[in-house]
Amino acid sequence: MTPTALARIALGWLAEPGTWTVYWLVRRHGPLAALERLLAGEVADPALRASVAARLAAGDPRAAAEAAAEHTVRLGARLVTPEDPDWPPRLADLERLWGRPAQRRVDRELAPPLCLWLRGGWPLHDVLDRSVAVVGSRAATPYGSHVAAEIGCGLAERGWTVVSGGAFGIDADAHRGALGAGGPTVAVLACGVDRPYPVGNTALFDRIAEGGLLVSEWPPGAAPLRPRFLTRNRVIAAATVGSVLVEAAARSGATQTLGRALALGRTAMVVPGPVTSAMSVGAHELLRKYPESRLVAGVPHILEEVGRIGEDLAPVPRGPDDPRDRLDDEAALLLEAVPLRGALDVEQLAARAGVDLRTVLRKVPLLEDLGLLVRTDAGYALAPRRPRRADLT
Repeated sequence: MTPTALARIALGWLAEPGTWTVYWLVRRHGPLAALERLLAGEVADPALRASVAARLAAGDPRAAAEAAAEHTVRLGARLVTPEDPDWPPRLADLERLWGRPAQRRVDRELAPPLCLWLRGGWPLHDVLDRSVAVVGSRAATPYGSHVAAEIGCGLAERGWTVVSGGAFGIDADAHRGALGAGGPTVAVLACGVDRPYPVGNTALFDRIAEGGLLVSEWPPGAAPLRPRFLTRNRVIAAATVGSVLVEAAARSGATQTLGRALALGRTAMVVPGPVTSAMSVGAHELLRKYPESRLVAGVPHILEEVGRIGEDLAPVPRGPDDPRDRLDDEAALLLEAVPLRGALDVEQLAARAGVDLRTVLRKVPLLEDLGLLVRTDAGYALAPRRPRRADLT
């Protein structure tokens, strides 16, 4: 592993991912010089200096970086940095969030990652090139689980990568839907790629590592601390073309991912749910609060939002074909003039419809061809109604 990569690991060991001061140090001076400045306390942020001092009391960051590198090799994982061609360029868009006012650190420290650990064989840049995030509640309802799985499967069948967080509920259902369709899926974790969380999804994580990628900003062995879940959400929002929220309660980390997507100028999509469901409150509130968010009801709508213009338009919902839809005003008027029982000759039709005889003679053959009128000895009568397929089920 290169000295630059080791310096990035050491910086991540000293300060949690997303720290703006560390990110700008690296941008200005490079990883090696940034590490020296941080170790020397040459930073203006007193909170960061105190945090670094506390970390230094626990060990040597260079030794920790070496140990993490060795663990990465033993695990069969790999490290990707911004110096690598495999680095996803969309992550740099997180710079747009610089200076956003917020009280909590997770809403303020939103800098791009310094490095990423991967477990799986797919090239990171390629697998994220056409990707959509599907996120939502851990306590998913049967409705939400079904929709998430359908979206995951449908996106994968159309060549899109499904990105989520690997959690119970909507995340896991979207991952499984993509895997079931034979497509790649990416789980962005809030812990080491060797420490799947939740443990109940261990088998799922193994499948993702075989058919997609496990991704994390934290080194192997890192614990899934609560703030890290919100920190990693910015990566899910930034790495993808757009984000879909399937279900979310009033207080849900998934809504934060949509908020990040909106702040980045990404497409933010929401699947509506029953107004009586507590798992729909957060989703519906997003639609109300952010007019730029888009309501989607399935994969065709999602592809219309994130796909290429003119190539991925969703079909317009239509009811069953009805021959009456093809009638002009005069033909429709004649048809309405025919009684439900009995028949009328052409003169009677003209009088009842209030049109001239010539018009009746022109329009009646059309109504016959469409199967709406039949000729009888007494004149013209309504054709027997043909049962539609829906009526036979």
